[in-house]
Amino acid sequence: MTVDFSTLVAIIAMAAVTVLTRLSGLVLMWHVSLEGSRRKAIESIPPAVLMAVVAPTAFATGIAETIACALTAIAALRLPMLFSVALGVFCVALLRAAGI
Repeated sequence: MTVDFSTLVAIIAMAAVTVLTRLSGLVLMWHVSLEGSRRKAIESIPPAVLMAVVAPTAFATGIAETIACALTAIAALRLPMLFSVALGVFCVALLRAAGI
């Protein structure tokens, strides 16, 4: 296997830009105070992203996945995100094992 030099340079450049954009977000957040509506807006991003990820699964697959997605959505309203996702995965596994 050979690697073209220009391809290698492009991959390294893309990796550097990716790391730079992620680190710049962290550095930017150190200098921004989050209070009131800003805090609520930032805190609502993870549940919104989770719903955007699981919604197509809820509508395009079987009943077990739909039930698990609904349970995950309800759990995400009150529970930590990781626990909500784990609950959804456990639920779909349990429902599939039950033959639903």
